Amino acid sequence: MSEGRAVARAIDALRRGWPVAVGELAFLPVETADAEGLAAFDGDAPASLLISGARAATLKLTNQRDALPDRPVLIRRTAWLDLDAARAVADPALDLAHPLKGPFRTAAPASPPSAAAALRLARLAGLLPALFESGTAPAEAAVSVEEVNGAAKGADLRIVSRAHLPTRSAGHGEIVAFRAADGAEHVALLVGAPTGAPPLVRLHSECLTGDVLGSLKCDCGPQLDGALEAIAASGWGILLYLRQEGRGIGLVNKLRAYALQDQGFDTVDANLRLGFADDERDFTVAAAMLRLLGQERVRLLTNNPRKAEGLEAAGIGVGERVPLRVGENPHNSAYLDTKRRRSGHNL
Repeated sequence: MSEGRAVARAIDALRRGWPVAVGELAFLPVETADAEGLAAFDGDAPASLLISGARAATLKLTNQRDALPDRPVLIRRTAWLDLDAARAVADPALDLAHPLKGPFRTAAPASPPSAAAALRLARLAGLLPALFESGTAPAEAAVSVEEVNGAAKGADLRIVSRAHLPTRSAGHGEIVAFRAADGAEHVALLVGAPTGAPPLVRLHSECLTGDVLGSLKCDCGPQLDGALEAIAASGWGILLYLRQEGRGIGLVNKLRAYALQDQGFDTVDANLRLGFADDERDFTVAAAMLRLLGQERVRLLTNNPRKAEGLEAAGIGVGERVPLRVGENPHNSAYLDTKRRRSGHNL
């Protein structure tokens, strides 16, 4: 089995609420497990609860052993820490509904590399980074620490379909579908005919709420429309539509972040409190798509310097960064200000 397939099987198992072996330990996801599965996983002794260091800091555990923000933190289970209580520990969006937690006792993870890799695997699965940990429980799938740490979005990417697609903005175009080893599917819309010059390229991360539902909390919908219009006006370009919802944390976690924003946290802090980075997106998949389309150098339509840096690091030359300034409204002004101040966007 290839590295990508082993990681994909482990991700699928976590999403189904099944235990997964990562290195020498077994882990059961808090978010998708059920009571019966946890009872079987516990066996003769309750499994410990593994959370991210960032979540541990929120729970005031940073004065205890190994409870540093950048490390996995293991909490010893007690009788009251059942599945429902564990979910309240894992999900900061529930803090107002369940404000009192603890007391907790932390312990050093039996295998810090396995623990860190397991939390990364949960993030790749779009789940809260919180798992039950056991050294004896059986698992439905197994993956090595090296396979998890080496997992790259876009690994073994290939073109699986292409067809003509007329659009409102771009007239006639060609849509190209890609599939990666982890099962993720991305698409590219090619507009116009290649001229020999670098195409105008937009990397657009999927946003159901903005692209489809017309959300005013972000500027994604107007950016998508504006990008297609700009590419059409340029005569030749490509829009890459990347399945990286919510800066790569997934739709459900993005809505959890929205709930935290309703409590007063900005976009960056909401993601951090959930146990994710400010931006979990990996633009190597975009580079792989461009390479399969025969494009090694582009003009990049973006306000985000990280996109240009990500493409350059993956071997795609960025000859020019073209700004895209659309979509500001009274509902997203604080969101856009956070992107300027904390994420380095040139808006």
